[in-house]
Amino acid sequence: MPDIEIIHVTGKPKEEGPLTEQELRHFTGDLERTRHGLNRQVIYTPGVEHVAERGQAYWLIDAIASWIGSEPFNKAAADDPRISQMHFWTLKLGEGTTAQLFAKADSPDEPFIVQEIEYTDFPLQQIDIWAAFDGEHWTLYLPSEH
Repeated sequence: MPDIEIIHVTGKPKEEGPLTEQELRHFTGDLERTRHGLNRQVIYTPGVEHVAERGQAYWLIDAIASWIGSEPFNKAAADDPRISQMHFWTLKLGEGTTAQLFAKADSPDEPFIVQEIEYTDFPLQQIDIWAAFDGEHWTLYLPSEH
């Protein structure tokens, strides 16, 4: 019997092993978007979907989407108008299986949202996801997709 290659619906070969930073650099932006199931104002790019799928981290998109439009988010945006246009999320792994998810208006600024993650097996030490508002939707994307 011949060897059979597993192909995704997109026609790309299925990747093996853990998610790598090198994979993420291949995402450079396009017009395809996926709408978040609960926060319909949030959409995300193929790069962010790749992170969620390969990193088994749809929870990361859910966490970010749950903060966008929340009371703490709206208060921070009222205090700093930059947040209502664009802001930057980082998931950073800590000791053992812990992590911290935080959002900033810009890199030198203090986070306006911080969420402690008690357990994760996310494969990267850190990932950045940017969020930009187009007047209708918040688009989550990788820095390489900017």
